[in-house]
Amino acid sequence: MSWEELQLLYWLDLFGVAVFAISGVLAAGKKSLDLLGVVIIAVVTAVGGGTTRDLLLNRHPVFWISDPSYLSVIIIATLATIWYTRHMEPPQKALLFADALGLAVFTITGAQITQGIVSSDVIIVIMAAITGTVGGLIRDVLTNKIPMILQRDIYATAALAGATVYLLLFQLTRLPSSVSIITGMFVVIGLRLAAIQWELHLPRFKLEE
Repeated sequence: MSWEELQLLYWLDLFGVAVFAISGVLAAGKKSLDLLGVVIIAVVTAVGGGTTRDLLLNRHPVFWISDPSYLSVIIIATLATIWYTRHMEPPQKALLFADALGLAVFTITGAQITQGIVSSDVIIVIMAAITGTVGGLIRDVLTNKIPMILQRDIYATAALAGATVYLLLFQLTRLPSSVSIITGMFVVIGLRLAAIQWELHLPRFKLEE
């Protein structure tokens, strides 16, 4: 990766951390948690996917330990969101939109990071999906919700599709990597928002009692 690409990856990662922290704060607020509880939910939502990815890939130190700037961004995003929601009503479905944006950013940054460690396309796509979805999964479990990844919603599917499109464009075209990144993110966001808007979902598996 060139220096410019590394910088783009870093700033995207910080942006994704901030957005997922916001989604964690909104989820914690719906459960009326205290300030410490809100911060904990924001942190695990923001770093849960990347931490899982780094541990599975034996990538040490884990990204937020090697660079505490991530924690600073999480705290700032958390306090700003708390302040905002105290003075203004957050838009309906704000949590879903914030989650979709964070999912897109983390999916693509997860794919890029994994590319530098392994060569298997299948592993790159899987790690991208893990980076994008595990933080939200932990958030939902801790706030006593059925995780979106386990519901019929198009969630992990959007991450897998976006990572696949990014990888295909990156490997099979001569387009700048920034185009592959943006296109992959738009695929994730587009699928996720379409699923929210029109209630799209995968077929349901149900066994009769």
